[in-house]
Amino acid sequence: MTPWTPQPAGLQEILQTIHDSTDMNTAVQRTITQKLNQFTRAPEYIAYLAYILSSLTQEEDRIRTIAGYLLKNNSRLILGSPPDVAQYVKGAVLQAFNDPSIMIRNAASQDIVAFLGVLEPRNWPECLQLLVGALDSNDLDKQEAAFNALEKACEDYPRKMDVEMGGTRPLDFMIPKFLSLTEHPSAKMRSHAVACLSYFVPINCQSLFVHIDNFIACLFKCASDDDPSVRRHVCQALVLLLAARPEKLMPEMSNVAEYMLYSTKDKNENVALEACEFWLTFAEDADLAAYLHPLLGKVAPVLLDCMIYGEDDLLWLEGDAEDAAVPDKEQDIKPRHYGGKTHGFERDANGEGGDGPAKPRIGAYGEETYDSDEDDDYDADDDDFADEMSTEWNLRKCAAAALDVLAVRFSADLMNVLLGPLKEKLWSTDWLQRESGILALGAMAEGCIEAIEPHLSTLVPYLINTLNDPKPLVRSITCWTLGRYASWTTQELSEDHKSQYFIPTMEGLLRMVLDHNKRVQEAGCSAFATLEEDAGPQLAPYLEPVLRNLVFAFDLYQHKNMLILYDAVGTLADAVGRALQEPRYVDILMPALTNKWSKLKDDDDNLIPLLECLASVTIAMGQAFLPYAGPVFERCNNIIHNSLLQYQQFQQNPDLDEPDKSFLVVALDLLSGLTQGLGPQLEPLIQISQPNLLNLLTVCLKHPQAPVRQSAYALVGDLAMGCFSLLRGHMPGIMSELILQLDPEPKLEFISASNNAAWSVGEVALRYGRDDPEFQQWVNPLIARLIPILLHPKAPRSLHENAAVSIGRIGLMHPNLVAPHLPEFAQAWCQALYEIRDNEEKDSAFRGFCTLVQTNPAGISKSLLWFCNSIVRWNTPSPELFNMFQTLLQGFQQHDPAAWAAQTASFPPAIQERLAARYGV
Repeated sequence: MTPWTPQPAGLQEILQTIHDSTDMNTAVQRTITQKLNQFTRAPEYIAYLAYILSSLTQEEDRIRTIAGYLLKNNSRLILGSPPDVAQYVKGAVLQAFNDPSIMIRNAASQDIVAFLGVLEPRNWPECLQLLVGALDSNDLDKQEAAFNALEKACEDYPRKMDVEMGGTRPLDFMIPKFLSLTEHPSAKMRSHAVACLSYFVPINCQSLFVHIDNFIACLFKCASDDDPSVRRHVCQALVLLLAARPEKLMPEMSNVAEYMLYSTKDKNENVALEACEFWLTFAEDADLAAYLHPLLGKVAPVLLDCMIYGEDDLLWLEGDAEDAAVPDKEQDIKPRHYGGKTHGFERDANGEGGDGPAKPRIGAYGEETYDSDEDDDYDADDDDFADEMSTEWNLRKCAAAALDVLAVRFSADLMNVLLGPLKEKLWSTDWLQRESGILALGAMAEGCIEAIEPHLSTLVPYLINTLNDPKPLVRSITCWTLGRYASWTTQELSEDHKSQYFIPTMEGLLRMVLDHNKRVQEAGCSAFATLEEDAGPQLAPYLEPVLRNLVFAFDLYQHKNMLILYDAVGTLADAVGRALQEPRYVDILMPALTNKWSKLKDDDDNLIPLLECLASVTIAMGQAFLPYAGPVFERCNNIIHNSLLQYQQFQQNPDLDEPDKSFLVVALDLLSGLTQGLGPQLEPLIQISQPNLLNLLTVCLKHPQAPVRQSAYALVGDLAMGCFSLLRGHMPGIMSELILQLDPEPKLEFISASNNAAWSVGEVALRYGRDDPEFQQWVNPLIARLIPILLHPKAPRSLHENAAVSIGRIGLMHPNLVAPHLPEFAQAWCQALYEIRDNEEKDSAFRGFCTLVQTNPAGISKSLLWFCNSIVRWNTPSPELFNMFQTLLQGFQQHDPAAWAAQTASFPPAIQERLAARYGV
């Protein structure tokens, strides 16, 4: 194979582009980005970058380093490159790793880690040999550089390192080598050694586990190392061992616990943070509760002390400023991600339904956080307190998260341990102590609520009073903690409870919404949104003062807090519903929203949260929103049209930046809100829309991005309910897309789109009516897609539920076509819906199922237990459905009394009792 060599013209073009990239002008940067994207199509591009990095010594180190950075970012291109290019790149990167310049060596080190990950060590064994061989070098710099690269590789892809190559496993040699290097004279080398070893713990690496006793002995030996980086990695390794092989630590737990408690108080925060992770990991493992319980008395007070702000925190927070009038810096405003509406159901028992997009909420430090809006089957811990605790992970947050998990695990026992220390902190004269106590109280809210409840009659007034504290950081944490107890404050226990706790909390938080410190505003507004969710319709009598406060905040807030304010207004609309229709409330709220609306252009990012807020407001206001509907509808239609045109241009020219889908998603969601609020009154606007909304909607259903399809199917369902006469003419085009969207095992990002498609087709079926000839053509293709979803063990629960409801509704309208399939899906159908709370959708689905059973009684014979179980789970079926249940059950009994008696005798007693009591069978 002829070695690769650069062509002068190609080299010069790439080199000039790298030189130009140092120009900070935005227009220049955009051109450079397009050029670099074009270069990636050239098969030799990465070889030129490798050549500039390794061989162009006449260039500045800065230029060569940029080439190295680009090489790392394009490392995947090596998989499709010609053999001579791949060979050259690998050799050049290893050459650059020995360059005299530290900048070049560092860039080459990053490239090695990237290429070793892409190619996998088994396909580049000479690189692994070079790195491991360099550990024996007499040159400490070379040793450290090689170990640094190995550590990153072990951290990023330990499984790729744990392979057989040429009949041997490199780790069988490397692990003993790393163990011996834990005693190296250089602290950096010791630190790398412990770190590399620790990364193989979670993957159950046998090459490490045959030496596990030796490994643990090395950790104990390094535990008192003078270097904090070594101690940090020792703590990290013990955390990983506790998660993967706890039985190895349990015999030594008293020593390990003492060491970890000592390290949690280490003056080096990185060490303390790793040690604190140990308690979080310990608390999260229910199987280890018996080992952790005896340590509570020592661990909990240490965690409490870790929650005090450090000096560095206070410098960074600038907490005392009255900064309400200071504009936000661009970097303070985090990017927001919008997913569309998902149709879901509330469940009676384990598991929550839900149908909203993710709401931003404020963590304990007044920073924005996001809850996941994916299906619960996919999300391991979507309520995790740690996720709620804002952006930068530090000791304070880790300790608070650990305390939260301990509270869930040990509840009253934890409360007993902390009652004394917590009282001391809450009533301390030092504001930092008080602040940490209030944080702890909030952290314990979920787990210790029963133990804390007797004290809340004292604590809630204390917290409300603390909203007057001169320190903004105390006021903001108090808002957060009051939000954590909102479910108690908003209980409808008595008029006394309302006047002593609910109203003062509401008033206190509304004052904080208008605070002169931005952090307090943010925490107050977010806690108020939590209160709104928990209070629901109870807020209706107080709508006027609430709205006046929120509207006043529109003039007070800077950019970042405006996002939280939109959320609070939208959440208020969701909470009080149609109470917002009163003209005086419309007159208070709408001028503020239309004022914001008129100042924003169609491509302004700030329009997105405003449209999201309006989607909730339109549903709540209903007919009262009609005077504002025209301009809102027209603007949404224009945004959808322009977004689709931009996406079409992007598809024709992929060098362009991909358009932001958020505008399209929220415009569709706002049209859903308008449809729900106004129903048939929206039809004139749809008829005159240019281009026609329903044509645009059909295009949205084909959009490659799932959130767009998700919101488009939600709109299809809402239009079916509100404006079916117009939708009907477009159904053939819609249905051809919809059937394809029904997938039994959708990719994670497609779940919500499949959910909404499954739900919307049921709404459409009902509107067509009984045995409609046009809809009949789609029944078999739909059922052929919906039944496999229902039967698929890995389909998300929400998809099972939506598929079951739509099968029931299609069955209600077309029983003769669906009933022959009943034996295939009857049991799975009953299992999917028996836990869903009673509502109209469930009622119509069950009426359909009963119609199928009437049409094909033999189809239920093998699933009778499940059918009866789903019947007795109903609390308040409609009179029509109750009669259907009774007729079917009595019919089964009368048809063959002996067989019925024999079959029901095997039912659980609770089902037998309810069938007898409610339906007389």
